Amino acid sequence: MPTENLIIGGGPVATNAIETIRQFDQGASQITLVSDEPAHSRMALPYWLAGQIPRQQTHTADDAYFRKLKVKPLVGVRVTRIDTAAKTASCSDGTRLSFDHALIATGSTPVDLPIEGAKLPGVHHLWTLADTEAVLKTAGDKARPRVVMIGSGFIGLIMLNAMYKRRWDLAVVEREAHVLPRMVNADAAGIVHDWLGTKGIRLHFGTTARRISLVNGARLVELADGQQLEADLVIIATGVQPNVTLALEAGIKATGGVDGGIVVNDRMQTNVPHIYAGGDVAKGPVLFGNQPAVHAIQPTAVDHGRVAGANMAGHDVRYDGSLAMNILDVCGLQCASFGNWSGSNTGAITICNVDHAVYRQLLFSDDQITGALFIGRATDMGMLTDVGMVKGIMQTRTKLGQWKAFLQANPFDIRRPYVATKVAERLRNTTLTGRPSQPRQYQFADARKQPAVGTSHQVYVGTRGS
Repeated sequence: MPTENLIIGGGPVATNAIETIRQFDQGASQITLVSDEPAHSRMALPYWLAGQIPRQQTHTADDAYFRKLKVKPLVGVRVTRIDTAAKTASCSDGTRLSFDHALIATGSTPVDLPIEGAKLPGVHHLWTLADTEAVLKTAGDKARPRVVMIGSGFIGLIMLNAMYKRRWDLAVVEREAHVLPRMVNADAAGIVHDWLGTKGIRLHFGTTARRISLVNGARLVELADGQQLEADLVIIATGVQPNVTLALEAGIKATGGVDGGIVVNDRMQTNVPHIYAGGDVAKGPVLFGNQPAVHAIQPTAVDHGRVAGANMAGHDVRYDGSLAMNILDVCGLQCASFGNWSGSNTGAITICNVDHAVYRQLLFSDDQITGALFIGRATDMGMLTDVGMVKGIMQTRTKLGQWKAFLQANPFDIRRPYVATKVAERLRNTTLTGRPSQPRQYQFADARKQPAVGTSHQVYVGTRGS
């Protein structure tokens, strides 16, 4: 009998696991996917919200894709119970599935706001396909709907950026002292604050929403400091927590709450060897850390899916660990943080130019970069490869030796240490699964975009020395 693989979830963990299994087994196993939503990328939702793409372009698989990869999809269905001993799963539609290997990729769920009025019409989370559709419906045909966003974390500001592109009227409420409290320090956040102010976005920090009510057809958000904000719609962006209930009820090692997750080893296995987990729900190995952690970002989800898929296909692939990273555009200001960016800044290399919206900080452990922060205009950050080079240095855990002192004297010159320590060569020779990666086998409308050469470097390319 062929091996039976069960994939629970429809995000990037699932699709990358499926493609990796097929890369290794050439279609020899059976794969069943169970997902309550169509397979899609959550990171594409802001582009739909901003009106840059249609809803369908957020999808990462369709019926033709599943047929091509010999996958049986059960979409709109949930797995409600796993029997780890019998190797069976029960589904919400009554289906009972058997499996040899299962991958839990159930993602995470927004944290509810425990205040009066949080369930009123026009008050939304912004996390799922249905949430995005509901927000667009509430905004309707209003030329400039008034929005109050409660929370200013990484996901919240991604969505804020999408609404800014639509020129909506925006206000942010954050209980902490600054935006992106889990991504940037206070000095870097100050630059972000100033930038948002120039874009007409109103900021309310160090306070919380106490109550939401309906007044004359509008939502009235009452703050703990006594202010009242009128809105056409309210977005709750106060964090997410991993969906671990299915695992806990099955006796799989996991912890609940915002900082919880399903504990996995470097093969993405849970404490039940034939059950794997990945993505937002998995607490796994990390770079520059001794304790497993959840890194709820797409690159980690992709890695988890590929490693789990290879091992489910019978190979022994080990994962070095994920790098904590967040990169986002805040209304034209790019922000990035990597690794242990909030560690001690003793001996850190810091550049700060508030007037020009520039902030950089490199944090070290001996001669290794273990944390980094970047803030800058898109026109500046987009033209430089420094962010990618620092990321590469960290991912390869390169010891800089004498080049640390060079960076202390020349903090803008990342290129020389990057080249001299042969980081590019290390990256080139690194594979996650022991095989070359392959492009995704699904494209929206089966379109293959042709790359276009930009004109940004034309002045250099077109110049010839005498």
